Amino acid sequence: MHTADVIELVGRIQRRVMGGRIDRALAPILGVAFAGSVTGGMIWSFVGIWAIERLGASNFQLAAGFTAAAVTGAIGGYIGGALSDRVGRKPLILFGWSMNATTPLGLLLVGDHLWAGLGLLATLSLFASVGHAADQALIPDILPPERHEAGYASVRVIQNFGVVLGPPIGALFLLGENWDRLFVAAALVGFLPFLLALKFIPRRGRYTPERGEEHASWWRIVRDPIFLLFFVSGMFSTLVYVAYETVLPISLVDTHGIAPSTWGFLVALNPLMVTLFQLRITARVASVPASLKLATAILLMGLPFLALIWTGALAVVAVVIVVFVVGEMLWIPTSQAVVARIAPPESRGAYIGAFGGTWAIGWALTPTVGLLVRGSAGDAAMWVMFAALAVVGSVTAFVACTRAFGLTGAAEGELEDAATAEVAAV
Repeated sequence: MHTADVIELVGRIQRRVMGGRIDRALAPILGVAFAGSVTGGMIWSFVGIWAIERLGASNFQLAAGFTAAAVTGAIGGYIGGALSDRVGRKPLILFGWSMNATTPLGLLLVGDHLWAGLGLLATLSLFASVGHAADQALIPDILPPERHEAGYASVRVIQNFGVVLGPPIGALFLLGENWDRLFVAAALVGFLPFLLALKFIPRRGRYTPERGEEHASWWRIVRDPIFLLFFVSGMFSTLVYVAYETVLPISLVDTHGIAPSTWGFLVALNPLMVTLFQLRITARVASVPASLKLATAILLMGLPFLALIWTGALAVVAVVIVVFVVGEMLWIPTSQAVVARIAPPESRGAYIGAFGGTWAIGWALTPTVGLLVRGSAGDAAMWVMFAALAVVGSVTAFVACTRAFGLTGAAEGELEDAATAEVAAV
């Protein structure tokens, strides 16, 4: 069988399983994103255990380490995106992923030095975010505007594969609790994104904007009212999303008596649904205005939690998860495409990197705030809080998109002119 026949067969299987086409121009980014996700899954699934067992970290110290990693991740995302506007995406991708591969080797040298180990975790998050932000900024450089959302959806599906495969691969190297072997393996696998980027990532995409003299400084970004409003929406939405990852399993196991192993099977619904339906859903709702799509998506993520106030029956939990994942599949690619659209073309990387800070806020605050409310007022109050956050995120997303694109989302030309014309037409 010739190479072209193999490619055609793989493409046919992919379309049959995923329900949509993946742009060939995305292939280099998909390879880098997949390898990077596998590496992340190999490390981040186990470093908490490593920090407690090998470094003797307390729960408070470990929480501080993860918070620091979230903060450095936000910083790295902005730096990677902003610098990629100036020097190009590929150099930042190469730098970020090469350093991300080298850092696990440092974990071999820290011994039982607690703060050195936690500091390396923050460093790992910093460099990974540099490479990831440049990856994300490259997508609108190589795809036309009408394919941005589909492009982000495709990358998300591939990253999902990596996140699923990373932990079991890491577990194989960790057999016998051989942490040194795990970190060496993670470093070797971590060089794959660098090698793939070196060989296949283009210097410029077909739609790369010309570099102007003015780039987005942090001060310019924080004075952009539309972006700030959308950032607020992303922050509240991420708080709701991280609640699914962190406090939901605690509530189900501790309050409703669901076995941890049962949660393991339930949570598998997420990657399964993303694999089978992400591209299908993205294509089906492509013509829906961004304002309506995002407002609905965020409500779908947050409001189902209210059902858990009354029952933790498995059937109800499964429905909550399914509805949440549908909202998640609408929200993530659409929000990424919106940021790429509202950013000035010459500053797209800086805006994308800055928006990534919403994830740092979510991971830093959600477990602490959620568990504090749960501990003082109970599960019901906690779920009401997250539902309320979803409402705030939904409203602010709707307003931000309406201001940027008009009521229908069909923005052309300058954003403000398009929005004004759309409102005037109504």
